[in-house]
Amino acid sequence: MQTRITTLIPKERVGVLVGVDGETKNRIESTLNVTLQIASETGIVEITPKSDSTDPVSPLRARDIVTAVGRGFSPENAFLLFDDDMVLDLIDLREIIGRNESDIKRMKGRIIGQQGKTKRIIEEMSKARLSIFVDTVGFIGDYDTISIAREAVGILLEGRQHATLYRFLRSKHREMKKKETLELWERPVRPP
Repeated sequence: MQTRITTLIPKERVGVLVGVDGETKNRIESTLNVTLQIASETGIVEITPKSDSTDPVSPLRARDIVTAVGRGFSPENAFLLFDDDMVLDLIDLREIIGRNESDIKRMKGRIIGQQGKTKRIIEEMSKARLSIFVDTVGFIGDYDTISIAREAVGILLEGRQHATLYRFLRSKHREMKKKETLELWERPVRPP
């Protein structure tokens, strides 16, 4: 019996998922050895592993990539999820601040910042990719980068000032640099 995973993306993102001449869809299918069946009128995407597929996780990874594209990520950023160390994480703003459209719009504005400054700083300092789309905030990165970016967005969702966010990010950025430097200089342990 073949495993089939179904997911739903916004209809306006179907074209991005397919790509020019089917390029994005074909890359997902060939890299992960799956088949995507996309219903453009509904946004329903069926993911099925090909008969010669040996990786049981590939349909789940394909679902994450499809979801990332559906949540506003560019295909290039979504393709980062081909890497086993990268994950997708989503925050539904409706669960945190309610369904009031003006509250959601205001909060998205705080996260994006003037001319995208805040979003850009969060991405640069945390090394995670962000997408603010409709009523979700999406993150792509490894566990450490996503936890920093998620905490940074949480600071804004709590209503704290941007200055607090920037101090937090500078502190975390210094910690990441220090950790990278230590890992670079650590010597491998030799067996006795």
